[in-house]
Amino acid sequence: MPETTTISAEDAAIAAGFERFYELLRRLTPRSELSLTAASTLRRLERTGPSRLCELHAPEGVSQPAMTQLITRLEREGLARRGSDPEDGRAVVVSITDAGREAVARRREGRTRALAAMLEQLPAQEHAALVAALPALDRLSDLLAS
Repeated sequence: MPETTTISAEDAAIAAGFERFYELLRRLTPRSELSLTAASTLRRLERTGPSRLCELHAPEGVSQPAMTQLITRLEREGLARRGSDPEDGRAVVVSITDAGREAVARRREGRTRALAAMLEQLPAQEHAALVAALPALDRLSDLLAS
């Protein structure tokens, strides 16, 4: 973030709200065989398709050797698969397997069920406000990804 960015009180409140919501989602996510980094890596592969091994570590905030170890474990568990890059046979490409997609879906469903139970407790107007915010949240995610 450039140092010239002015942070408004609203921006600080949004950041604090996101932080609290992130903590809530972590607590609602079922404990499973997947670490946060493993689940995030599988979701990334599911969303963006096969990726070079060397492109996966930075977005996940881990070293390349740590990502290599993670992919080895995911491959051993049948959740990811390595192959050679069709454009450069020396490079390794990682893709998610059907079992990996199922693991991501199970994790997402568990979190969704827990969150849905909480959403039922909100007044209709607050639930509608969350739904209305979804396009802006998607756009914010797109900005981060680019």
